[in-house]
Amino acid sequence: MAETLDMLKTCGAMVKRSEGRKDLIVNCRNCIYGASISDYPQCMARTIDKLVDHPDVDTVTLEEFYERLYDEKQTAMLKEIAQILARLTSERIWAPSHLGGAGCDKYIPERSDYVTNLVHNLIRTDPVAAYFSVKQEIEKEGAKAGAGGGDYQKCLQPYLKTLLEIKTLLESTTLIKKANLILSKLHKLPAGRGIYRTLFESAIKPSFIRTRLETGAPKGVELIDSYKLGDSEVEIYKHPEKLAYLYYLYPPEYSLPPDQYFLLNKTKEIVSKQKIEGIEFEDPTETRRYFERIYEGTISDIAEQNNIKIDYKEIQKLSKIVARYTVGFGLLEIVLSDDRVTDIYIDAPIGRYPVYLVQGDYGQCETNIVYTLDEARSIISKFRAISGRPFDESHPVLDMDLSILSSRICVIGKPLSPNGIAMALRRHKETPWTLPQFLDVKMLSPLGAGLLSFFIDAQASTIVTGSRGSGKTSLLNALILEIPQNLRILTQEDTLELPVDYMKNLGFTIQRLKTRSVIQSSQTESEVAPEEALRTALRLGDSVLIVGEVRSTEARVLYEAMRVGAVGNVVMGTIHGESAYSVWDRIVNDLDVPTTSFKATDLVIVCAPIRFQGSLTKHRRVVQVTEVKKHWEHDPYMENGFEDILSYSANTDEWTLNKLYTDEKVYETTKESEIFEKIMKMRGIDFQTIWEEINLRAKTKSYLVEVKRKYDIPLILESQYTVPIHNKMQLMEEEAKSGSKRIDYNDLYSQWKKWVDERYVKPLLARKAKLKELQERRMAQLRARKEAVRISKK
Repeated sequence: MAETLDMLKTCGAMVKRSEGRKDLIVNCRNCIYGASISDYPQCMARTIDKLVDHPDVDTVTLEEFYERLYDEKQTAMLKEIAQILARLTSERIWAPSHLGGAGCDKYIPERSDYVTNLVHNLIRTDPVAAYFSVKQEIEKEGAKAGAGGGDYQKCLQPYLKTLLEIKTLLESTTLIKKANLILSKLHKLPAGRGIYRTLFESAIKPSFIRTRLETGAPKGVELIDSYKLGDSEVEIYKHPEKLAYLYYLYPPEYSLPPDQYFLLNKTKEIVSKQKIEGIEFEDPTETRRYFERIYEGTISDIAEQNNIKIDYKEIQKLSKIVARYTVGFGLLEIVLSDDRVTDIYIDAPIGRYPVYLVQGDYGQCETNIVYTLDEARSIISKFRAISGRPFDESHPVLDMDLSILSSRICVIGKPLSPNGIAMALRRHKETPWTLPQFLDVKMLSPLGAGLLSFFIDAQASTIVTGSRGSGKTSLLNALILEIPQNLRILTQEDTLELPVDYMKNLGFTIQRLKTRSVIQSSQTESEVAPEEALRTALRLGDSVLIVGEVRSTEARVLYEAMRVGAVGNVVMGTIHGESAYSVWDRIVNDLDVPTTSFKATDLVIVCAPIRFQGSLTKHRRVVQVTEVKKHWEHDPYMENGFEDILSYSANTDEWTLNKLYTDEKVYETTKESEIFEKIMKMRGIDFQTIWEEINLRAKTKSYLVEVKRKYDIPLILESQYTVPIHNKMQLMEEEAKSGSKRIDYNDLYSQWKKWVDERYVKPLLARKAKLKELQERRMAQLRARKEAVRISKK
C-alpha cells in the first residue's frame, strides 16, 4: 500500500506513517496550556516525553483547533533532548552513587533535589536554562571544593562526574550548539522563551487542512516580488544557493485568530455529517455559491452559540475557506487563480517534497506547499467523479480537462509511477493571447505579426510547431483571433486548451469538438476517436478548421481532406517539433501521411524557448516562418521544398525577412515563392499591395503596444479590445476598397489610429484616473482610521 497508518493512541498522541516517514501527532485540544513548543514549557515537556516513547518519528505535529508542524530538523533537536532524558533515566542519575556515594549522606539530599529537578523538569521544559544551570552548579561546586576539606572533596568527585556528564551530553546537542551561537552574538540569555521562538518556527495550518505550508521564508533569501491573489498573498524570493526561485503563498486560512479557527473546525465537523440530496446544478459557480450560503448560516449559528463576535464580511471569508476544502480543491485553486502560473507539479512520493510550479516571470519555482497523500487522494477522488474515469493500478493514468479551474490535469500512479501518485496541472490562460501581447514580450517582431495576420486572412493552411512550453498553443490562440468574424470556426481538441467560450463572447462563431485522449489508459464509451470526430467536422459545413494538436491517426484524415479540397477555408493546428523539416518527418514518417498530402500545408511556424548565452531564464520566440512549396517529390530539404520567409537570430535577438520578399525590383524571383503567387492570383492584387497590407497590420498592432507602454494600460492588449479594434481596421479597409482609386494605406492608418484614440484610449485613461482617485481615497480613509485608533489608545 502507498500509505499505512499506525494509530498508536497513547496518552493523547499517535504516530502516523506515510510513504516511509513518521509523524508524531500530539493531541493538545484538552490541554490547559497552549499548543506551542516555543511558547509553553509544559508543551515542550509533553512533546519530549512522547519522543522518548517514539524515538523513530521524523516530524511532530501539535493538534488543537489548528496544527503546528515541526519539520525534520526541529524534531531532530527535540529527539536529541529526549535521548538524553532516556539515558539519564535509565542510569538513574539521581541515585546516591552518582551524587557522592557512601559516607556522603549529608550532601545527598540537596544534590538529589537539584538533579531530580534538572532531569524531570528543567531539561524537559527549558533545555537551554538547564545547560546554563549545570554550568553554574559545576562552578559553584568547584568553588566549594577549594574551601572544603578532604571529606567534602571525596564526596564531590562522583557528583562532579555526573554534572560534567550531563553538561557534555547537552553540549553535544544541536539545540545547545545553536543556542550558544545565538548567545555569542547577544552576550546574554534573552528573557522568557525568546530563544525558542527563534529555534522553533513552526508552520501553522487549520486542523482540517491536510496540506502543509511553510510560513517563514528561509534565512538569507532576497524578496524580489510580491502581489495579491484575492485574499491571499504571494512572495517571490531569490535563494543564494538555489537555481529555482521560491514561490511562497500566504492564504488567509493560515493566519486567523483562534476563535475563527474554532469556527472553521466546528463548521467543517457539522457540514461533513450533512447529506444534501436532490440538488443539481449545471453551473459549478452556482453550486459553489449555494454551499457558501449554507456555510455562512452555519458559521453564524456557531458564533452566536459560543458568544463569538464576528461581522458578515468575516463570515463570508470563513465560508469561502470551508467551501475551498469541502466542495473545492484546496490550495490548488488559489495557485491556479494566479494568471502568472502556467504549470504545477506534485511529484512522488507525495508529502516528501514541496510542490513546484512554473511562474511566467521567474520560471520554475519551489513553493512552500507540501501536499500530503491524504489530500492528494481526496482531490483525485473529485477528479474521478468529474471525469467519470477510473484511476487504479489497472488504469494508472487519469488525463482530463477541469474547466472549473481552467486547467488540464494529468495524474499518474502505480505501476507507471513506482513511488506512488504524482500530478501535473497545466493552467490555461482564461483570456487568449493576442499578437500585440506577443509583440509586447518580444515573442515576434511587428512585421512578423503583420505577416501572420495577413496569411491567416489569406486562408493559408498553417502548422504551429515547437517543444512543450514553447508557446505554440498560445500562438495558435492569437492566430484564431485574426480570422475574420464572418467565418465559422470548428475546433477539435482532446484536451480543452482553447478558450472557446470566451471567444464566443468576443463575437466569433465557434463549434467545439472534444475527442478521446490518446494518452488516457481508460476510455469511456461516449468518447469519440479523433479521426472519427474529424470526419464528422468535415460534414458540418463550410468552416475554418482548428485542430488543437495533431497527434495520431487523425493526421491522415486531416491532410486527405486538405489535399482534395474538402476544407475550403484556413486550416490550423499544432504539432510537436523543432523545425519545418521535423514537422514533415513526423507527419510523413511517423504518422504515415503521404508526402503529396503533406504539401497541402502552406506555412510552418516554429516556436522555441531561447536561453540567451546559456542563461537559466527562458524567453519564447517565433524562430521561423517557413513556406512549404509544392514542386518537390520526396525530400523537401534535398529538393528545396522549404522557403524561409522570416528567420530569427539569438545572437542579435532580431528577425530577418528573406530578401526574396523585401525588394520590389526583384519581383521576378518571388515566383520561387508559390504562396505569394497564389495570393496574387486568387485576390487579383499585385506584390506592392500585399506588402502595404502586411505593413498596415504590423503598424496597427505596434501602435497598441506603444499605447500600452506610454500610458501603462495593459488592458488594451487584451482580446476584448484587440478584436474589435482589428475588426474596425478590416471594415475601414473594406470601405476603402469599394472606391476605384488605389488605397492610400498611410491615410487609412491615420484614420484608424484617430478612431482608436477616441473610442478606446481616452476612456481607458479616464478609467485609470478614476481608479487611482478611488484608491487614494481609500488609502486616506485607512490612514484616518489608524490615526483614530492610535489616538483612542492614548
